[in-house]
Amino acid sequence: MLLCSLSLKPWEALLLLERAVVLIGLLGGFTTFSAFGLQTFTLLRDGQMGVALLNNAVSNVNIALSNAGGLLMVWVGYSLAKIV
Repeated sequence: MLLCSLSLKPWEALLLLERAVVLIGLLGGFTTFSAFGLQTFTLLRDGQMGVALLNNAVSNVNIALSNAGGLLMVWVGYSLAKIV
């Protein structure tokens, strides 16, 4: 990939990088969601309703905290940029 990108014009290499980032991110999101769904389904199928509900609750709390942390970091970056 490095040799291929060296022979490209700068904007072509950027397009290649952007395409890779989008595809990896998109496919990574799908596989994470699928793994979570499969894990919850397997727990429910095996009759472990409590563990499945706990798994779902912990995952949703994790998502909420990650979103809150991300928004906090955006606010911190914005505030620091205004100072500079």
